Amino acid sequence: MASYQEQADDDDTGSEASSAVHNGSVISTVPDRHGFLGGSQYTADPKQLVPPGVVLRREQKWLRMLSNWERFMTKNYKKVRERCRKGIPPSVRPRAWLYLCGGKLLLDQRRNLYAQLTAQDGDPRWVDDIRKDLHRQFPYHEMFVDQEGHGQRDLFQVLKAYSILNSSVGYCQAQAPLAAFLLMHMPAEQAFWCLVSICDKYLGGYYSQGMETLQVDGDILFGLLKKVAPNVYKHLKKQKVEPILYMTEWFLCVFTRTLPWDTILRVWDMFLCEGVKIVFKVALVVIKFSLGRQGVLKKCPTMYETLEVLRNPPQAVMDEEFVVHQINRLNLTEEDFEYEHQRQTAKRRAAQENGKRSGGRR
Repeated sequence: MASYQEQADDDDTGSEASSAVHNGSVISTVPDRHGFLGGSQYTADPKQLVPPGVVLRREQKWLRMLSNWERFMTKNYKKVRERCRKGIPPSVRPRAWLYLCGGKLLLDQRRNLYAQLTAQDGDPRWVDDIRKDLHRQFPYHEMFVDQEGHGQRDLFQVLKAYSILNSSVGYCQAQAPLAAFLLMHMPAEQAFWCLVSICDKYLGGYYSQGMETLQVDGDILFGLLKKVAPNVYKHLKKQKVEPILYMTEWFLCVFTRTLPWDTILRVWDMFLCEGVKIVFKVALVVIKFSLGRQGVLKKCPTMYETLEVLRNPPQAVMDEEFVVHQINRLNLTEEDFEYEHQRQTAKRRAAQENGKRSGGRR
């Protein structure tokens, strides 16, 4: 986790000047519509992409759907997916996310468990690591700006509870932005069960020691890139830019530390419905359009310039409507994902077998 630790330690999220910040020292007393008081995530102007009448109709459809959730998910999943892709109305988003990821099911099955977990002390090494990371999570958001506030207290309890529930994983630094992001949208107990579902089901294996699952997914991402943007694929291959060098934070944090806020919300609407393949698709869009624009590859003669572009994608490439539109335009099927997964898993298995054989011969 060293590379992620270094990125988090150097993180300047919230340090940039915005229209609400004067010389970097004063933050706004009025939060934006997402709760930010300043920093790079502060959104000065309200954005109304969808007319109010359409939002109202979508709210009503979602409320009907949520009241018949099991039937929709089993009989009409395509309709659920279509509505997630259009964007979940903000008023129903917290409830929709809880249902989509299975957090509601876990909560109903294990009532009172969260309270029992928060009452425990937890493993001292994880508790210590969690406390060190609390102030780093969205420090310019109204929930987390106060070190003694309820936001940081809830964040500590959610992360501690997970480290007790799943002691084989314990705590990984990349879980903190996920938990904080969920807490911005729902009460602590609901956020906890969503976090459990995301870490154990959606991103299973990502937070284990060695991060082998993440490395395999990096290879799958690179294989898919060959189909989506062959020129960019050749460039990265020639410079020996390993996927783990640029995709780690994207995948571990599901873009919560990378994209503009409106884009993150839309990505999560789809991610919680369709799973980790959405993270792959967003990553492919970012890589393809950051490096694939005319003349960019010529300006990246070495790995250093290439990684700089990938770590700082152009604003236009991260725009909400652009990302969603390009995700839907990607020419990738379920079979493409499955083929690449099987191919990379077989390659890794063969490499491990060869390693064992050569080790035995020595």
